[in-house]
Amino acid sequence: MKKIKKFLAIILTLLLVLSLGACQTNNTSNSIEEQELVNGQFVGEGRGKGGSVKLEVTFEDSEIKDIKVLEHRESDYTIPVIIDLTNQMIKLNSTKVDIVSGATLTSHAIINAVNDAIKKSGATLIAREMTQEPEKAEDVSTDIVIIGAGGAGLSAAIEATNEGAKVIVVEKNAFMGGNTNYATGGMNAAGTKHQESKGIKDSPEIHFQDTMKGGHDKNDPALLKVFTDKAAETVYWLEGLGAKLSEIGRSGGQSVDRIHKGPEGMPIGTHLMDVFANQLEKLNIDVRLNTKAVEFISEGNKVTGIKVENKDGNTYNINAKAVIIASGGFGANPELVTKYKPELEGFGTTNQPGATGDVFSMLEKLDVALTDMKEIQTHPTVVPRINEMITEGVRGDGAILVNRDGKRFINELETRDTVSKAILSQEGKSAFLIFDQQVVDTASAIKKYREAGLLTEATSLQELGEKLKINATQLESTVEAYNEYYKGQNDTEFGRRLLNVELANAPFYGVEVSPAIHHTMGGIKINTNTEVINNSGNVVEGLYAAGEVTGGIHGGNRIGGNAVTDITVFGKIAGKNAANAIKNK
Repeated sequence: MKKIKKFLAIILTLLLVLSLGACQTNNTSNSIEEQELVNGQFVGEGRGKGGSVKLEVTFEDSEIKDIKVLEHRESDYTIPVIIDLTNQMIKLNSTKVDIVSGATLTSHAIINAVNDAIKKSGATLIAREMTQEPEKAEDVSTDIVIIGAGGAGLSAAIEATNEGAKVIVVEKNAFMGGNTNYATGGMNAAGTKHQESKGIKDSPEIHFQDTMKGGHDKNDPALLKVFTDKAAETVYWLEGLGAKLSEIGRSGGQSVDRIHKGPEGMPIGTHLMDVFANQLEKLNIDVRLNTKAVEFISEGNKVTGIKVENKDGNTYNINAKAVIIASGGFGANPELVTKYKPELEGFGTTNQPGATGDVFSMLEKLDVALTDMKEIQTHPTVVPRINEMITEGVRGDGAILVNRDGKRFINELETRDTVSKAILSQEGKSAFLIFDQQVVDTASAIKKYREAGLLTEATSLQELGEKLKINATQLESTVEAYNEYYKGQNDTEFGRRLLNVELANAPFYGVEVSPAIHHTMGGIKINTNTEVINNSGNVVEGLYAAGEVTGGIHGGNRIGGNAVTDITVFGKIAGKNAANAIKNK
């Protein structure tokens, strides 16, 4: 009897399980049948580095068919990133795509905006399996191969191409520009027609003296003379390519107004990269993104090309008659930074993530000489934690620096190293930039900071001080005293020479700032022809270098506005000399 009851219990249990399974199957079937396929356009929003990003996503039968950018304030260099990410999402019918290093915030903004549109649509996406053919890795030959698609590399590429050379540019990032994308202030040049039209008296000799003084007399005089002598003609060369550099201002460490700005205060790096991109298309120059240089090909003391690795990890050789190194500095490589300057351990950086100095280990087999490697600059005005640099032009256009007591403590237009040291000596090792609406109206870069939510805004100085949690009463007194200095054009407290605005027009703005690693002045030793020198003092045949990867030009401190001059002056020289050397062989 017990056995029969036990058997019946088992049967009933099995029937119950089967019944529940059938119910579940029917429910799933019904939910699929009842689900409506989504069609139409839905707008999604995400937050990028520059502010809000809005996209319109088109769905057909719950599949992504198109993604259009409706609104964004991201830097132009991220446009290839945006195009690539949106194309991937359309192909995969999914937002599970890889973030692009160097454009992390923009990548997140695009993905979040599409996810927002998907949520609003109610669509359930089914990801597609996509097989992608690996990129070909075949050896090629060219006249000149250039490592790095930043300002120096592209200046070299354009000049070499115009001299008749066949050029290939390799760039390890997914986009062009490197640290040039981050350049905001302008380009220093002396004795230009733009200065003359404004009655500014300046000369390459004065520029030389200012730069030597700013570099603590550690600059290579021969390189510096080329730098200052060629700056004005390089401005005209860039304008011939389509740049607009007629607006003039002043940066820290300059005795006169000589920093040539982009149109309407547009960040100089963004402007020049637009100009360079147009030239690359016009001249049909071969630029290979996601392509990393990993080794120099050489025969004795002669360089004959480079080995590169593509995005799929496959390597191939680019054989060339000349190689130009324009790979940038190492400010985003904490190990190298602390190796040469241990006291900077733990500092943030304003550099793009690709500025890791990979080329220095590649150069060891060529016994290339390095110079000034311990000369590493911090930029004084960087927003803590997020490492967003506030351009020096904000101070040049009238902003002041105050501490938590609401007091000024430095001439804001001193050299970067001096201002950085002064900020680090304040409570909290940070300070606050204070300015008014007049300063905001002078430059589009400042407007971008506001749109990105970096600035604290208030209708009065009292309110601003309270919001920033600094001494509001003292802040009012400090600004009042500064405005008196402006009226008399005499800063009796700190000796600031450029007093170009009275801070009186509400709203008022403030932002906390602290120093971060900004520029590596040291690097490869070159001569005035941009030829690379080895430790025996000889030229490495067929090898040239330009830009932040080199050393000697800036000495112990780089003056704001001199980096763009450096990359364009010496990039142009490298391109021209490499092309001419090939012709003469």
